[in-house]
Amino acid sequence: MAAPEIKYTEEHEWVQRVSEDTVRIGITDYAQQQLGDVVFVQLPEVGQQVAAGDSMGEVESTKSVSDIYAPVTGEITAGNSALEDQPELVNSDAAGEGWMVEIRLADPEQLSGLLDAEGYQKLIDQA
Repeated sequence: MAAPEIKYTEEHEWVQRVSEDTVRIGITDYAQQQLGDVVFVQLPEVGQQVAAGDSMGEVESTKSVSDIYAPVTGEITAGNSALEDQPELVNSDAAGEGWMVEIRLADPEQLSGLLDAEGYQKLIDQA
C-alpha cells in the first residue's frame, strides 16, 4: 500500500509533497505497466507555468505515446534529467527514481482535491 502522503489523479499520476509549497510528480506503477517499455520521456522546461489538467509532457513507450498531465497549477521547479538517458527508470521505479517533475504550488489547497491511495485503488480496480 502506498504511503499516505502520496495523492493520485484519475490520469494515473502520483503527487508527493516534498516541501510546504512543492510537490514531486510521476506516473503510477499501474500507468507504467499499461504503457509497456518506456523509451522516451519529454518533460517541461524549468520555470514553465502549468495549469491543472494541462498536458505538460509525454511518455513514449513501445506501445504508444501518452501525455503527462499537470495534476496541480504552479511553476515547474525541477525536472528529472536522469530520464533523458534512462527513460526505463519509469518502468523500474515509477514511484521513486522514475519521478518526472517538481512543481511549486500556486495554491497548496489543490492537493485536497486529489485521490488518496484507497480512492486510487478503487479507480484501477474498475479499469
